Amino acid sequence: MNEFRRFLLRGNVVDLAVAVVIGAAFGAVVTAMVEDLITPLIAAIGGQPDFSAITLTINGSVIKIGHFLNAVISFVILAAVIFFFVVKPINALLSRARRTPPADPTTKKCPECVSEIPIEARRCSFCTQLVA
Repeated sequence: MNEFRRFLLRGNVVDLAVAVVIGAAFGAVVTAMVEDLITPLIAAIGGQPDFSAITLTINGSVIKIGHFLNAVISFVILAAVIFFFVVKPINALLSRARRTPPADPTTKKCPECVSEIPIEARRCSFCTQLVA
């Protein structure tokens, strides 16, 4: 039982639980935005007052095309929000964090023959020129 409690209280399990709850709440907000704001705007342009009212009846079966359109629009908006407000900023932060500052130089160029020599060298090993 002690081991199970440690498992539940580990950071990543708690973080995942919080993410699922926040994701569900965010999904509800996006769905409401699609059904209450975007669908009526698109419907006003197309002449249909509400997508959810669009149905197709075949042999007594009702196919809710409008409900499906609402779900597709909701998915596209949710994917766009996640991409532009989560994925892109995280990728930008990771690329900035991966940049390493340039290392201190360990070699220099000989002024006479322009070959690479150790930075501590006082004489070029290729042309034997004195190097300051």
